[in-house]
Amino acid sequence: MTVEGVDYRELYGENDAKLDLLRKAFPDVSITARGSSLRLLGEKKYTQRAKAKFEAMVRVVREQDELSIQTLHQLLGSENAALFKGDTLLYGRNSRRIAAKTPNQRKLVKAIEENDIVFGIGPAGTGKTYMAVVMAVRALKNKLVRKIILTRPAVEAGENLGFLPGDLKEKVDPYLRPLYDALDDLLPADKLNYFMQNRTIEVAPLAFMRGRTLDQAFVILDEAQNATSMQIKMFLTRLGPSAKCVVTGDLSQVDLPRRQRSGLVQAINLLGKLQGIATVRLTEADVVRHRLVKQIIKAYEEEE
Repeated sequence: MTVEGVDYRELYGENDAKLDLLRKAFPDVSITARGSSLRLLGEKKYTQRAKAKFEAMVRVVREQDELSIQTLHQLLGSENAALFKGDTLLYGRNSRRIAAKTPNQRKLVKAIEENDIVFGIGPAGTGKTYMAVVMAVRALKNKLVRKIILTRPAVEAGENLGFLPGDLKEKVDPYLRPLYDALDDLLPADKLNYFMQNRTIEVAPLAFMRGRTLDQAFVILDEAQNATSMQIKMFLTRLGPSAKCVVTGDLSQVDLPRRQRSGLVQAINLLGKLQGIATVRLTEADVVRHRLVKQIIKAYEEEE
């Protein structure tokens, strides 16, 4: 592949130090660089992943005119084993350190780093949505994406919100409040307001995704168990070539009308084995809420 219009010394590092990190992340790929030319040799599944990481490196250099070692470690993600030993993913409000707390949360982080589409499935309180938002904010801060798009199906109103009082924002906000709560925990109020006003961060009902192309964005579909097959198909086919997507859901809490099948189950079965798509399942062991929540979930599962 050929890369032009970048500072190769910044991209490759002094004495190819940054390129060596890429080589260590992909030991099964032979990586050779000469000026604007990069050559990748190896099995297709490994070379494609290495190519995707290298293209992200190029994108950072073009947008920021630099690629720090810290950013490169974060960019390499799952290929950098240190990330999955409880290391800090992000610092939230009041400089609070944020890291994955359970093995399955770490698996979710790893899957997001490795894949373009990830299904995160699990009961309430397992942190699946929160961790997805953490990864989205981290990607935005590192300028790996240009925007964050968070969406949910507004099932309780059948996505026909016209009869509700207030303007559009007041109509849909109650259904999207959990996403706002996660953002509130991760970003200072003034910065969050700024990002919302200039549409760097968008929070909108799933129905509003129709007809759009979502590119250079980190996109999260939450509560996907309440989306129909056609809605999930519509959503996933919105993704542009540089988008990353996380779909979260709890298959034990489907609120769709009777005899209407959740599209999430079908999507996992149809797409779960495709290259670049991963499924991570969290359980009651990953619950990080009140100590009784684990017991509540287990009691309901035993009853079912």
